[in-house]
Amino acid sequence: MTSVLAPPPQGSGLKPVPGVPGVPYVGNTLAVMRDPIGMARKRYAEYGPVSWGWLLGQRMVTVHGPEAAEVVLVNRDKAFANGPAWSYFIGPFFNRGIMLLDFEEHLHHRRIMQQAFTRPRLHSYMDAMAPGIIKGVESWEPGQGFKFYDHIKKLTLDLAVDVFMGVELDDAERARVNGAFIDAVRAGTAYVRFPVPGLRWQKGLQARKVLEEFFYRHLPAKREGGGSDLFAALCQAETDEGERFSDADVVNHMIFALMAAHDTTTITMTTMAYYLAKYPEWQERLREQSLGLGKPQPGFDDLDDFTGIDMVMKESMRLVTPVPALPRKVVKDTSILGFHIPEGTTVVVPMLSNHHMADWWSDPDRFDPERFSPERREDKVHKYAWAPFGGGAHKCIGLHFAGMQVKTILHQVLQRYRWSVPARYEWPLDTTSLPSPKDGLPVRLDPLEQ
Repeated sequence: MTSVLAPPPQGSGLKPVPGVPGVPYVGNTLAVMRDPIGMARKRYAEYGPVSWGWLLGQRMVTVHGPEAAEVVLVNRDKAFANGPAWSYFIGPFFNRGIMLLDFEEHLHHRRIMQQAFTRPRLHSYMDAMAPGIIKGVESWEPGQGFKFYDHIKKLTLDLAVDVFMGVELDDAERARVNGAFIDAVRAGTAYVRFPVPGLRWQKGLQARKVLEEFFYRHLPAKREGGGSDLFAALCQAETDEGERFSDADVVNHMIFALMAAHDTTTITMTTMAYYLAKYPEWQERLREQSLGLGKPQPGFDDLDDFTGIDMVMKESMRLVTPVPALPRKVVKDTSILGFHIPEGTTVVVPMLSNHHMADWWSDPDRFDPERFSPERREDKVHKYAWAPFGGGAHKCIGLHFAGMQVKTILHQVLQRYRWSVPARYEWPLDTTSLPSPKDGLPVRLDPLEQ
């Protein structure tokens, strides 16, 4: 039975948000987690671009399509806040990360953090990554059942440790840090949102303690010695006015940045690997481009020549958006596309399903990297038609680092290996948290004939 979220003020001319509440607290949670794209299409067909329902214990308004996304993400009247919305999901585990700050405080932190992502810094990160990428990719053992997701996740975490932290870790410590990040991320979509031993929420709280202890232990040396890694950059970063991060700021931003850097890149590269295995003609096209570069290790300025990798990367991020939904908390009464949104509402921009809308994308479920070619550029139909990095003041600060890392890793993989999956293989994608294949994406990995 349809009901409205809240009646709009008399004389406002605004419409009430329609929806079906379902079971309080639970609502559509399980159905959305199992089939986020299918559920989004159903809601859009029934209620249009703005509707509400129960999700993960909250009454949430979901806004479909790039026009609604622009209203929320650009946030011209400062009605939508990141911090209180994300804090509900990941606040205890990624406390005061850059994504959890708002308005003037967010801009203050972003100005300082931007010093860690300048072009010279990106150059130094790329140089620092190169040996680890080659060593990691060369260590892969070809054969049947090679789990691409597991190997890429290990590689991106190792690179994040080397490039972001600049700290030597033994295998046991790397495994402990990796496990802590996995537990912290998964805790965000816990059904039981209080500490019950053995369940996701409690594991996330324990993981946060592990990560805090780790960074505080290494922080004094970074303050004193500096370096070319992100950890050192955040310790040394300073605006023209002399503003710097406190120790707590550095630790909070490092925990968040490390999660964002290796998890989202892992998802993107795994999705690319899946579609390149399913569409070998694209794999060969990219390999030809990589081999045509004529050198085993690209320079920073060579990355723009990887046009094929760029198109496949963008299409993969459209089909499987690494951060599938962007929540905001409404801090004052506002409106979205003529609908009344009262203060205190949680609004969700479902980027994953937005990227699959037939109103904006031709044959939206088909793998078609050419849609990003200069001749077509379907993403230009609207500024927020393709927005895997978000938008507005909160647009991902590390997006250029992410593209650089994806291109550099895939270049090394393409030069060494060819991979495939059985003709009828369809990966079982787990969408209960950040999307990942339940089976680790097993492929047949063959060494490339030299």
